[in-house]
Amino acid sequence: MGTPFELTILGSSSATPTSKRFPTAQLLNVAERFFLIDCGEGTQIQLRRNHIRFQRINHIFISHLHGDHYLGLMGLLSSLHLLGRKNPLHIYHPPGLKMIIDIQLEFSGTVLNYPIHWHEHRIDKQEIIYEDDWLKVQTILLNHRIPCCGFLFREKPRPFSIDKEKVLIHQVPVSQMNALKNGEDAVADDGTVIPNEAVTRGRAISRSYAFCSDTRYDERVIAQVKGVDLLYHEATFMHNLLERAKVTHHTTALEAGRVARLAGVKQLLIGHFSVRYRELDELLNEARQEFAQTALAEEGITFQIPEQWIVQKTI
Repeated sequence: MGTPFELTILGSSSATPTSKRFPTAQLLNVAERFFLIDCGEGTQIQLRRNHIRFQRINHIFISHLHGDHYLGLMGLLSSLHLLGRKNPLHIYHPPGLKMIIDIQLEFSGTVLNYPIHWHEHRIDKQEIIYEDDWLKVQTILLNHRIPCCGFLFREKPRPFSIDKEKVLIHQVPVSQMNALKNGEDAVADDGTVIPNEAVTRGRAISRSYAFCSDTRYDERVIAQVKGVDLLYHEATFMHNLLERAKVTHHTTALEAGRVARLAGVKQLLIGHFSVRYRELDELLNEARQEFAQTALAEEGITFQIPEQWIVQKTI
C-alpha cells in the first residue's frame, strides 16, 4: 500500500452547521503522523464517526479565529484531558488563541494533564512553522476579514530505495549506502563504479497538500500553491453571488477553479459551503468550468495521494 498521505474531511460547512454538514475540520495523515487542520464545532463527533483515535493527534493547525474554525477546540482539549492524555500537544495558531483557551481553562478551574506547546505564527509573511525528518509545513497568506492563513504540507525529498539483493550481487560496500540513497553511484572496493540504477528501485516523489481556508479571490495565492498534488480551496458561493463573496471576503466556486487552473495543481477540493446550498452539484459543476479535476470536500470522504516512483533503468 505504501506510505500513507491521505486527507479525511470532517467538516465542510461555512459559518453555520447543518444537520448534514459540520464546520471546517480536516485530518491529514502523512506517514502515520496525524495533523488536525481547523477544529469547528462537532469535530470530536466526526473524529469518532471516522474511527480516528484522539490520542494519535499531536499537532493542531488553526487558520483563523472565526468560530466555525476553532470553536470545537476547547471541547477537544477537555476530552483529551478526561481521557488521560499525557503526551504534549502542539497547536499552531494566529495571535489571540492561547488567551482564549487560557481564559476558559482558568474560569473552569481546569489544569490539563498534558502540556500544550503554543506556536503562534506570523500573519504578514510566509514561514515554516513545522518540520520533522519527513515533512515540512509552511503558512499560506490569505485575504480574509481578519488575519487568516492556510497551510502547505510538503514531504521532504525521499531517499532512493536500495535493492538489497542487487547490492549483494554487485558487492557494494556498506560505506556506499548513503551515496546510493542520495541518488549517487557507488564505488566498489576495487574502484569499479556501480550505477545507482543498477542497485536501487528508484525513489518516491514528494507529495504535497495545500489548505486554503477562508479567503477572497487573490491571485497571490497561486504562486504559494503552485503545482501541489491536492489543493483545498474554499468555495462559499456560486459566482452569481460574486458581490456577496467580495463583501464577506470569500470565494466563489468558479474562482476556486480558476486558482487551481492557474496554479497547475493536480486535484482541487472545494468546501466551506454556504448553508443556502442544500445540494452541492451546482457548486461542483461551476468549479469544473475552470478546472475539471475538482471534487467536493464532503464529510467522511478520504482523499489519498498515492506514492509515485521515479523508476530507474534495470541493468
